[in-house]
Amino acid sequence: MPDASISLDPERELDDLKAYLGDEYDHNLLQRYQQTLDDEWASCDDEQQFYRSSKGYLYNLTAFAMTGTKLPYLRELTRHVPPGARLLDYGCGIGSDGLLLLEAGYQVEFADFDNPSVAFLRWRLGQRGLDAPVHDLDKHVPDGFDAAYAFDVIEHVPDAFGFLGEMEKRSALVEVNLLAPVPDDQDLHHDLPIEQILARAARLQLVSYKLLYGRSHLVLYRPRESGLAGRVRGRARLTAGRLRARFS
Repeated sequence: MPDASISLDPERELDDLKAYLGDEYDHNLLQRYQQTLDDEWASCDDEQQFYRSSKGYLYNLTAFAMTGTKLPYLRELTRHVPPGARLLDYGCGIGSDGLLLLEAGYQVEFADFDNPSVAFLRWRLGQRGLDAPVHDLDKHVPDGFDAAYAFDVIEHVPDAFGFLGEMEKRSALVEVNLLAPVPDDQDLHHDLPIEQILARAARLQLVSYKLLYGRSHLVLYRPRESGLAGRVRGRARLTAGRLRARFS
């Protein structure tokens, strides 16, 4: 199927943050977006509380959205899911991915902890005249979605399979990216069992697999048991994706 048109306006991302913060906006914090987050994390001794209170993510996630790093992830999703589908942005943060999908014609619902990033997201929805539910992960998140996605999120949770299980029970299709560690990785990142997750996706109904940026394993799958032929196809897709990355 043809994919929906997804395009990013980095200046709009920045303008949103400036307008939302007003006189409190500090461009130095945006330029040092990773150090801003690291400094905030270093002063907090409770990981769960950090994700419910962080203001540094306003700068970090805005700067990251401006890079367009996640556009290939979004375009892979829209290749397989038509506009009008009901999507869940799981671990949405400031909601940049879901906002792009809303404007491309998808029905998007958001889910994250009640935190400053989500407050910013609600403001952004209002500024765009968009109406979309924002669910609190500490309360109830509905199911029945056509697809659920989480980009650059799963490495922040201690139980990767538990996280995937929450997405799988709510959606017919799941898309996540798995970041391989690098020497200067964030302290916030947990080690991911990447090979085990990929092997599990291949045993289910693997739709696509790509290795992007040399470390981001993008996997899209249906969380349903697959027969022998499906498992063979899944392993073949993993192998083909690795070969494409090696020789591209």
